[in-house]
Amino acid sequence: MSILKLDAGGIPQGWVNAEEATKHYADSSVLWTLGDPIMKMRGGISRSSGLQSVIELHSIIAVKGTSKINLFDVVPVITKHKLFKRDRGLCAYCGDTIHENQAEAEHIIPNSRGGKYSWMNLVISCRPCNQRKGNRTPEQAGMGLLYTPYMPSLYEDMILRGRNILADQMDFLAANLPKNSRLLEGFS
Repeated sequence: MSILKLDAGGIPQGWVNAEEATKHYADSSVLWTLGDPIMKMRGGISRSSGLQSVIELHSIIAVKGTSKINLFDVVPVITKHKLFKRDRGLCAYCGDTIHENQAEAEHIIPNSRGGKYSWMNLVISCRPCNQRKGNRTPEQAGMGLLYTPYMPSLYEDMILRGRNILADQMDFLAANLPKNSRLLEGFS
């Protein structure tokens, strides 16, 4: 289970596991939390009190310090998994739903023609469409794009990176998504 880690100002820093979150609680660097506790970590028994130490972990924690992240300068790392989730598992050319291990990351403008490996030049494609398009632009192949690629915001990237996102984590991230985010379609 992953815990959403924020800086003091509420800017996402990443997903951490229970052990990493426990370290933040133990060193008193957790400033505030959101949501109900999701897990209890049990430690040793105190000699003086005879009580076992218990730390309750929340699904969202904010830790001391502020990030140096400018929300408008963040370029998320591209992975096929995040690209697949961004494009909602739909082939950009025929619109068919594709299983993730059948999906191909497709350069709109081919690499050999100066196309970059970037969020704005990559879409998910099924194998038949990718092979049909070949080393041509969509215009040359007579294959129009059904949706426009875009670079995810930091909050969208946190959703794309997350595996099993809890409801309160999703609510926090979704509240900060751009109004035109395609990811809102699945969560509203």
